[in-house]
Amino acid sequence: MARPDLSSDAVRAAHELRVVFSRLRRRLREVPDRGGLTASQTSVLSRLATTGAASASDLAAAERIRPQSMAAILAPLVEQGLVARTPDPADGRRQLVSLTATGWARVRGDRQAREEWLARMLRERYTDAERRTIVRALALLDRLTGS
Repeated sequence: MARPDLSSDAVRAAHELRVVFSRLRRRLREVPDRGGLTASQTSVLSRLATTGAASASDLAAAERIRPQSMAAILAPLVEQGLVARTPDPADGRRQLVSLTATGWARVRGDRQAREEWLARMLRERYTDAERRTIVRALALLDRLTGS
């Protein structure tokens, strides 16, 4: 039930935004990557690209999974040369996981593939005027993030 201090337009907009962005996020995840990584592996690579080096336990906490599960995710990434483990300079008992040059290239390539898919869909399904409307709407939505 909506709170009385929220307008029905705001409630409807919030619902529609959540639904559309959830669908779009799912669809972007379906864009084929070039190397057959799992969604969990892709998520870890993306997180490392965004936040930088982290311990496996910090990654597990951020991804809301058990440390044992993170170890299983990281093993093939290390094996493929996408991430590397190095001693934590602040605590020699811990290791930090970071992207390698190959990992960075992979993240950039995957992001580019998703952006190209999205650009094609926008070109094929919308007119120039509709695309301009989408850009204006995104500028408005960006205020939600506080940017």
